[in-house]
Amino acid sequence: MTFTTAPSVLPLSLYGSRIAAGFPSPADDDIEATIDLNTHLVSHPAATFFVRVRGDSMTGVGIHDGDLLVVDRALEAKSGSIVVAVIDGELTVKRLNIAGDRVWLLPENPAYPPLEIRDGMALHLWGVVAHAVRSF
Repeated sequence: MTFTTAPSVLPLSLYGSRIAAGFPSPADDDIEATIDLNTHLVSHPAATFFVRVRGDSMTGVGIHDGDLLVVDRALEAKSGSIVVAVIDGELTVKRLNIAGDRVWLLPENPAYPPLEIRDGMALHLWGVVAHAVRSF
């Protein structure tokens, strides 16, 4: 995974009509406003970072190789959260599962096994994945 810092403000055009995903509708050339994706994707700027995904262990939740994750360290990591974690020095993105005193990091691809965090393993949660951005 590679990290990037939050970009500066970049207002882009937001069109007032919604785009049809079924049958096409007439085009609407009216710009409703400008939109800055930072205001929609970054709730806690001082606690947010971006990281690019490498691998396919989370495809079941729509996170694919090359996606850009928006990770928020201000969000509480709880059971069910998708987190960026460091396990014994290795960075990964997985679903956090806490059951009593047992902690698991679960992939969302059946080709990968769940990872139980056992005594002697170093686990550091870097943040909760708030959004995934994909390029086609």
